[in-house]
Amino acid sequence: MFFDTHAHVNDKQFDADREAFIQSLSENNISAFTEVAYDIKSSYAAVSLAEKYDRVYAAVGVHPADVGGLMDSDMNVLRELCKRDKVVALGEIGLDYHYDDNPSREIQQEWFAKQINTAKEIDIPIIVHSRDAMEDTINILKETGAHDGIIHCYSGSVESAKILLDMGFYISIAGPVTFKNARGLLDVAVFVPQDRLLIETDSPYMAPEPNRGKRNCPVYVRYVCERVAALRKMPIEELAEITTNNAKTVYRIK
Repeated sequence: MFFDTHAHVNDKQFDADREAFIQSLSENNISAFTEVAYDIKSSYAAVSLAEKYDRVYAAVGVHPADVGGLMDSDMNVLRELCKRDKVVALGEIGLDYHYDDNPSREIQQEWFAKQINTAKEIDIPIIVHSRDAMEDTINILKETGAHDGIIHCYSGSVESAKILLDMGFYISIAGPVTFKNARGLLDVAVFVPQDRLLIETDSPYMAPEPNRGKRNCPVYVRYVCERVAALRKMPIEELAEITTNNAKTVYRIK
């Protein structure tokens, strides 16, 4: 059974078949997936989805691209949502310097730190998004004393992974590990200790081979697992069990 640690099944791309797809998780060997929010509205939606289905957990938080209109009162909303039984993390939060129309770096950094501090205050793991911003991401994690959570859809170097692992984070590998131009990510997939390794889809984005270009979904996490298992020279069933147990550990799922 596979655990997809990061998906966005509330995305409109699933509107036509969301319920049927979730009902089919068991027959596709998916033990669970985490529905990850990107703003306040999607945080409420993630909780609703998780509370409706046994195999769905939720993470609530605001993505760096969406922090421009945040207010301090929104942190109270996240605090309250994190009290719900199926909420397992605060995220996805972080930094994204890739797009020019994202909020300024200063605003992103401010709200990244505030959301980290909120998570620390209520003692819940974080899910970190970092795109073209690894140095600042690491610096803020260090400055805030963050040490509990996941670096999702990891795209950095082995050197950065070592720093993050030493801080206590888990590294999650997504569909790009199956791409022909993956390069450095292949080294990371082998380097990460097996007790800190996670797999994800980031659905509906970045579908792995052989489905690249199609809508991604949690069922495709098996292709990520298959590729990482091959790189690590181990059976896919063994890696599936390891990463599922790791997901339950970081998300504190009994």
